[in-house]
Amino acid sequence: MRDAGFRRAKWSIAALFCFLGLQYATWAARLPALKARLDLGAGEVGLLLMACGAGAAASFPLVAHLMRKVGSRRLSLASALCLTALLAALSVVPDYPLALLVVCADGVAVGCLNVAMNAQGAALEAAHGRTAMSQLHATFSAGLLAAALLASGVTALTPSVPAHFAVAAALLLLLLAAARRGLLPHPDPGPGTPDRKRSRLARPAGRTLLMGCAMAFGTITEGAMNDWSTLYLKDVVRASSTVAPLGIAVVSAMMLLARIRADRWRDRWGDARVVRTGSAVAGLGLALALAAGGVLPTLLGFACVGLGAAAVTPCVYVAAAGRGPDALSLVAAMGTTGLLAGPALIGFVAGAGGLTLGMATVAASALTVTLAAAWIPWRERVIQPASGRS
Repeated sequence: MRDAGFRRAKWSIAALFCFLGLQYATWAARLPALKARLDLGAGEVGLLLMACGAGAAASFPLVAHLMRKVGSRRLSLASALCLTALLAALSVVPDYPLALLVVCADGVAVGCLNVAMNAQGAALEAAHGRTAMSQLHATFSAGLLAAALLASGVTALTPSVPAHFAVAAALLLLLLAAARRGLLPHPDPGPGTPDRKRSRLARPAGRTLLMGCAMAFGTITEGAMNDWSTLYLKDVVRASSTVAPLGIAVVSAMMLLARIRADRWRDRWGDARVVRTGSAVAGLGLALALAAGGVLPTLLGFACVGLGAAAVTPCVYVAAAGRGPDALSLVAAMGTTGLLAGPALIGFVAGAGGLTLGMATVAASALTVTLAAAWIPWRERVIQPASGRS
């Protein structure tokens, strides 16, 4: 019965992670169509993307308050419903100012769901003494892939954005229905939870800020690789137009495969060692690839980043959840900020000193996670044997 309860809750929470990946990638995949319909320039599209990230980053006080007031289960369901409605609204929004408003609201709802579903994942691990967070994050990647395939399939039949988003919304509602039945009703948010009657946020502790730094530099590493790996291969390594896109593919594939396996690594070696070793592999592997040059060494270095960075964010989310909803909300917001600021930071460094220096900054970011992880108070867990895992 205990195994059945674990599996049921795990798949319900996984549906939320898949939901978020599918929702975000669905509208991102149709940016060219939205750009054409609203007659936007490149700068306006950039501002649209920034509005989503700004909404997510600014949602920290609201999310922390809602987590204390309603809990992660109700917050995750409510924010998922909002995201479904916002996707439908984006398909018919008549002008650019309203599009900015809808996308900013989407970012706030993303921030709410991101914190709530990670709180559910951390509570699942705490309640059952079994690791699951890395596999949950892998289902987010699966949602991104599903959205890309759906966009390709629907646009082959019709160019209509409302039709595409209607199909996506139906799938989102099915995922939400699958998630609803097995979510944990009242997960224990951990020893750092503030008094529910307190309305003001407490000043974050130094250890919480360390977790936030680890999350921020970890997401800088992920985001920068997604945005700059192809350009580095093409402009610096002189890879062909066919080979250059393989940079993103290598990072993404290695990260997905590693997240599928990472919970077993956490069982065996613990979160602290997995984060320290993984971020060191990512940083040193990329640094050596930059020094060696050439297409094959570069792709191997990118593979090291995908492999090493895969478990960083899941482990840090678990550690932050153990310190309460305020800590989890702050760490998630810092992660979103890193994801937003990372590509721009690398672009600034590349503009000043070249793209190789920019990619070296990515390697330094990964190594910074290693240093921060050495000071994070990782909670010890009583883990069931691997043979009992589902």
